[in-house]
Amino acid sequence: MKQTVPWVTTAGIEFVEVKADRVVCALPDVEHQRNHVGGPHAAVMFGLAETASGAVGLASFADVLGRATPLVASSEIRYRKLARGPLTTEAILGRPAGEVVAELDAGERPEFPVHCTIRNADGETTGEMTVVWTLRPNKS
Repeated sequence: MKQTVPWVTTAGIEFVEVKADRVVCALPDVEHQRNHVGGPHAAVMFGLAETASGAVGLASFADVLGRATPLVASSEIRYRKLARGPLTTEAILGRPAGEVVAELDAGERPEFPVHCTIRNADGETTGEMTVVWTLRPNKS
């Protein structure tokens, strides 16, 4: 992910856990990424969750990436509490991967949600995000 998307390294995102249906990413507290109230900027929180969701897609569908490209179709974020300090995001695949691949095999352009929870160092939820991804079949 860090090689494919250079911004991930620039932002300082670290991958704590990577499984096919679950990824946990961490972001340290960086002063130049803070907003006007001293917490991580909303765009930084969005980027952390979107990165974790993308890692879930790459891990879940690694076997089909030679014939399909994962792309974000939509996303929605809800900021629940003022975030301060280092953050983690847990991203979970919202559909069975087999269903998604079956749709791709049937010639469709499947979509799948990834549900993300952003937490502060105390484990409190500061944001929630759902990213809907699609697997766009590659042209032959």
